[in-house]
Amino acid sequence: MNHPTNNAAFVYHDRLTRHVLSDSHVFIPARLRYTYDLLNAYGAFELDNARLTDPRQASIDELRSFHSAHYIEAVKAIAQGQRLSDAATYGFTPGGDNPIYASMYDSALWTTGASLAATEEILSGRCSVAVNFSGGLHHAMPNHASGFCIFDDPVVAIKQMTAAGARVAYVDIDCHHGDGVQAGFYETDQVLTISLHESGEFLFPGTGFVQEEGVGAGRGYAVNVPLYPHTGDDTYLWAFREVVPPLVTAFKPDVLVTQLGIDTHVLDPITHLRLTVQGYARVVQELAQLSPGKWLALGGGGYNIEAVMRAWTKAYGVMLDHEWPQELPESLRAEHDLDQLDDPEQEPLPPDVAAQVRAYAENSVSEVKRTIFPAHGLSGLA
Repeated sequence: MNHPTNNAAFVYHDRLTRHVLSDSHVFIPARLRYTYDLLNAYGAFELDNARLTDPRQASIDELRSFHSAHYIEAVKAIAQGQRLSDAATYGFTPGGDNPIYASMYDSALWTTGASLAATEEILSGRCSVAVNFSGGLHHAMPNHASGFCIFDDPVVAIKQMTAAGARVAYVDIDCHHGDGVQAGFYETDQVLTISLHESGEFLFPGTGFVQEEGVGAGRGYAVNVPLYPHTGDDTYLWAFREVVPPLVTAFKPDVLVTQLGIDTHVLDPITHLRLTVQGYARVVQELAQLSPGKWLALGGGGYNIEAVMRAWTKAYGVMLDHEWPQELPESLRAEHDLDQLDDPEQEPLPPDVAAQVRAYAENSVSEVKRTIFPAHGLSGLA
């Protein structure tokens, strides 16, 4: 059940937004500052149940709950201009997804520490939900960076929870498969990972198929719902409702962790799904209803800045149980060339494409029900 009357912490400091991966990189950390500015203009942080929380840096010991010591040391050295001949071994290349920049080690410590600060807010009982939109960097692996992600803050945060004995349900709605988080918990039944994403047939990282279901004790606890390009609000929400609420309810988590990437948006420049801001917010509302009273919400992808700031503003409104006016505050309209919080109604897909989209989603859902549901005592019938 959702607990809207309790506090919703928003972890923020401008230092989380200052780093620049490169002049031409699609990942722009300043999008967090734009989201904060829009929320501030709406008066979000004046609400009784809103709570601004400072981030902190992650410690080396906290990082080592998932990442190898030699990888952590390599990131620090490479950021300082040392061991550059080793950089590619650890996923860093000058013109690739993970370029080398001077502040990358410190910035990654702050981003991961911000997710840990949010975790501490909910585990302590001070808040029922805490959000770190700078986090959700779900591709990083134990020994290498991947997909704009250096340290895997979702895994490190969840490790803190499981060390305290918590059962954790992780739901990832980023357009890209949450491969790093899946890898972190592929052999355990203490963490249920669910990822809805554009199929790896068409998009990085090329994984996230239904057949990736966990091994050993973890078999049936890794869940993937791949979707066809051009999937929009209605089909996405249908697939979500068919899979996520039954599994999370059956799992009975102590904590819900969500990765709330908004690169599913119709205007995102590097992906192919067609969600609107309001469709995304409906998915976040579904997640809120699944919270057991402890909900860690993380950011993720999103490369159309105006879509990111509007979607994350609506998401935090869901956490506060507060609806913002559709008309954007006057102070921000000219700066971002925006008038409304929601998107205009989308043109329908051509019938043949719409049929492909629906058939692909129905096949993914049917396969999840057939192969995963029985492990949770649920009917495998579609």
